[in-house]
Amino acid sequence: MTRLSVGVWPPADVVAVLAALPREPVDGVTWAPRESWLVKLRPLGHVPQRLVAPLVTALAAELDGHPPVPCTLGPATERLAGQWLGAPVAGLDALAAVVFGASAGIVPVTHPQPFRADVVLARGRVPAGLAGTPVAAGWVAEEVALVADRSSPGRVRHDDLAVFPLG
Repeated sequence: MTRLSVGVWPPADVVAVLAALPREPVDGVTWAPRESWLVKLRPLGHVPQRLVAPLVTALAAELDGHPPVPCTLGPATERLAGQWLGAPVAGLDALAAVVFGASAGIVPVTHPQPFRADVVLARGRVPAGLAGTPVAAGWVAEEVALVADRSSPGRVRHDDLAVFPLG
């Protein structure tokens, strides 16, 4: 089984905006490296290999012809459940609904709803004072990726299993 997500990778100029945010050392907080800054439309969890091909087929069918999506990062970082620091991303609700619709019959939804798009910047015991840093950028999402997270401690490794162009 592999841990999978469906998401949108922000482009280099947006990654540069995120990388410019302060990342002061804080006890109990682990800063996420830029290689992990996927804007998840749907985290799928651990998925058996036998379900990957049907998942790719279903996503390809549903995303075929879907228009590119304008995305807006910001306006400020937020503390999420006291365990994450994130930068919200607006504009992806309709696309996420398509992804949920295409994938829910293959991989049941087990995580909290409603959907919320963000870039996770840090994990751990995130103090409230870390939130509220202004951040702003925009881009047009032109593809969606099915991503395998094969990371290990100290080494981030995300592999795109399939990429679905929008438009």
